Amino acid sequence: MERPEVPTEHLHEEIHHHAHKGDSPRWTMGVALSSALLAGLAAVSSLLAGHHVNEAMIENIQAANQWSRYQSKSIKANLVESKIETLAALGKPEEPKEKERLTRYAGELKEIEAEARKLESAARVSLHKHEIQARSVTMFQVAIAVAAISVLTKLVAFWWVGLGFGMAGVFFFIQGLLVSGAPH
Repeated sequence: MERPEVPTEHLHEEIHHHAHKGDSPRWTMGVALSSALLAGLAAVSSLLAGHHVNEAMIENIQAANQWSRYQSKSIKANLVESKIETLAALGKPEEPKEKERLTRYAGELKEIEAEARKLESAARVSLHKHEIQARSVTMFQVAIAVAAISVLTKLVAFWWVGLGFGMAGVFFFIQGLLVSGAPH
């Protein structure tokens, strides 16, 4: 699966260019450093988001495979039931091994269904983790863009706004790392 891009390289170059100019305010070096840190976190978040969406896809495929096995086993069980009913309708004795097969199939169906549901649940959790990490990436990208605006306009207030978005990104990043179990 394609990983989300973090297209902020040109912003970093612009910020660093302004930070190293002699006529730039002192705080532009802080903008450059914080933007570099945010870009690193954005890259890690992007990697995690891609990993979780891949996990969700794999788990969904595995669940679909289990449901296919379930259908196959269910068809076999129906054939055995039909055979037993046909023999009974013809007045012939039922074969004990067919009853045993039917009982075995019923147990296997329960196991297969449980595994399929477990995989579906794991896929939902992985997708939920992906969504949280994707929010983190978005917040980091917005933070970097707003920080770049602060350098271009020479208004420190934009840097503080950008840092606020960065903190929101950190919040989602940590939340994505801590998520376990079923999504709400």
